Amino acid sequence: MEVILADYLGFCYGVKRAIGVAHDNASEDGTASTLGPIIHNPQMVEQLEKEGVGCVSSLDELESGTVIIRSHGVGPAVYNEAKAKGLNVVDATCPHVRNAQMSAKSLVEDGYSVVIIGEPKHPEVKSILEWAGRNAVVLDTPEEAQAFPACGKLGIVCQTTFSGAAFREIAAELLDKAKDIKILRTICNATDQRQAAALKLAGEVDLMLVVGGKNSANTTRLAELCRKKCMTYHIETAAELQDEWFDKINKIGITAGASTPDWIIKEVYKQCQR
Repeated sequence: MEVILADYLGFCYGVKRAIGVAHDNASEDGTASTLGPIIHNPQMVEQLEKEGVGCVSSLDELESGTVIIRSHGVGPAVYNEAKAKGLNVVDATCPHVRNAQMSAKSLVEDGYSVVIIGEPKHPEVKSILEWAGRNAVVLDTPEEAQAFPACGKLGIVCQTTFSGAAFREIAAELLDKAKDIKILRTICNATDQRQAAALKLAGEVDLMLVVGGKNSANTTRLAELCRKKCMTYHIETAAELQDEWFDKINKIGITAGASTPDWIIKEVYKQCQR
């Protein structure tokens, strides 16, 4: 079998930066923790815990020490609470996420009603929403966009890992909702690159393996896109590979989400070559 890696896959700049920040603040005495998983990859989170970077779900769990803001970002209230508790705050928010947060905040300050296109339950979207204020709305389907009421001024931002095609479809439904519309396409280039490369490769192989956390939105979306082209399996590690998947398969394509470590991708690649 021929095994082909996508041209763009694995860690993006924002994730590399966040992991680097976590490594730099690792503490043997366990006084450094991320607020939520630093990235959506269970294996990486487990590895960081072994190195001295814990993970808490709330600032209530911390009385002192260092709190690392994860790549998905948080709202202003979290920074204020951490400061009030006297915690050392280290910010690993992805720069692209930070841009989306500030874009939403700027739109509100300029008098726009804000729509965030993205997944309502995703932590990044929640963080953008907190910067946009209580009147902002999150939409993730064209149907929701169709039902959105008309307004005077409408500003649109997007989850950085959202599908470019889905963003265009939803945004198109909003074009007649206001006379003054400002669209800030805050999808990051790494997302576009990985999706385009995955689609291209999926059209050239018999089977695609999409490697990454099952809790990773961008990895899940890669799998959804690849399934439109060929048989596709979303796996977290090489341990999930099954021999029967490869019966009568000549070409295997491999891609990986932006939060998937290189060592996991290499393990899958090596296993497929046996």
